[in-house]
Amino acid sequence: MHTYQRLIYLMVALLLVSCSVSGLAESPTPSSESIKPTVPGSSPVPAIIPPTPFQPLPPTPTYLQTTTYLPIIAHLPTITYLPITINHPSAEEVEEEAKPLRRKKTKDFPAPSEYPTIPIPPPAKPLKQPDGSVNLLVLGSDQPPSASLYRTDTILLLNLNPKKNTVNLVSFPRDLFVYIPGWTMQRINTAYAHGGFETLALTLEYNFGVRPDYYVIVNYNSFVKFINSLGGIDVNVEKPLTDNRGQRGWVTIPAGKTHMDGRDALWYVRSRYTTNDFDRNRRQQAVIRAVFKKLLSKDAIAQAPELYETYAKSVTTDLRFKDILTLLPFAAKIRDMSQVHQYFIDNSLVTEWITPGGAMVLLPNQEAVLDRMQQALNSR
Repeated sequence: MHTYQRLIYLMVALLLVSCSVSGLAESPTPSSESIKPTVPGSSPVPAIIPPTPFQPLPPTPTYLQTTTYLPIIAHLPTITYLPITINHPSAEEVEEEAKPLRRKKTKDFPAPSEYPTIPIPPPAKPLKQPDGSVNLLVLGSDQPPSASLYRTDTILLLNLNPKKNTVNLVSFPRDLFVYIPGWTMQRINTAYAHGGFETLALTLEYNFGVRPDYYVIVNYNSFVKFINSLGGIDVNVEKPLTDNRGQRGWVTIPAGKTHMDGRDALWYVRSRYTTNDFDRNRRQQAVIRAVFKKLLSKDAIAQAPELYETYAKSVTTDLRFKDILTLLPFAAKIRDMSQVHQYFIDNSLVTEWITPGGAMVLLPNQEAVLDRMQQALNSR
C-alpha cells in the first residue's frame, strides 16, 4: 500500500473518532462575525453569574478506631470497606480475550488510599456488548499539550457498533461524584489528573460497567483549525444561549440553525456562566453531530493530507495504525445522521449534593445510570 493511501485511510478513521473537544479555554482573540454581540437595548442583559469554583476537599482527617461513621444521605447504604480487592468473574476475562480490539478486563480494583466521608458504592457489573463493538473515550481539557496530567472537563464515550453500523455518544458530567479506584470518592473529571488514562478507565469500569478500549485527547488549537478547514459548521441550537464572551462582551445565539467557525464552536461548547453542565453536554454533542454531518456532505478524502498534518501535531491517542485500519470498513458504512445516536447522564439520573468541604457535586443513581448505559452500549 502506498504511503499516500495509508495517510488517507488513517485520516478517515481519525475524522470519525477525533471530532470532539471541549472543556477548553476560549482565546480572547476575536473570531468571525458569524455570531454578533447582543445589541444594547434589544434585550435585557443578564447579570453575570460566576462559575462555581472547584472546591478542594479539606485535609484528610485522622480516623480513630473508635470513630462511628454516620450516613451522610439517607438513601446511601453503609458499606464495609473490606475485602481490599474486588474480583471480576473469570468468564468475563475469557470473553474479552477473544476480542482483539478490546483491552483485557482489569481483574482487581485497588482499595481507596483515602477513605471518603460517604460510603463507596459497590462496583457495577460488567455490561455485555455485541461482538466487535469498540469503545473510544474522547477527552477535552483546557490544559496545554505539554502538561502530562490534568483535569478532563469533557468526558465522552463513543461506542462503535459494526453489527448495527451505529455510533452511540454518551456524555458524562464532569461533577459526577464517583469512586476513583486506588484513591477515594471524587469528581470524575479529576480521575485523569490523578493517574492518567488507566485510572480514568478503571473509574468508568467500576462505576458504569464499561472499560474504554482506546482514548483520544484533542487540544483546542486543532479543534479550531479543523472546524475552519471544513468552512465552518451549521449547528442546530436547541435553545437560545446568552453568555459572556470576554472581550466581545455578552453574546446571544438564537435557537435554530446557526453557522459557526472554529472559535464560535469552541465558545459554544465551552460557555458555562449562565448554564449548567447538562446543557454543556448537549451543546457538545450538537457540535459533534454538526461535524459528522459536514463530513458526510463533502469529500473529506480530498482534504486528507491537510487534515492529517493538523491531527498528527495535536491529537494524543493510543490507537495504533493497525487498529485504525481495522476500523476503516466500519467508518465507510456511516452514511447519514440516523446512524448517530445520543445518550446523556442527565439530571434525571443524579442527585445534587454538597460535600463537607462545600463542593457542589452530582451523586449518580447507579441503577438508573446502568440502565442508560445498557441502552447506549446495545447490551440488552
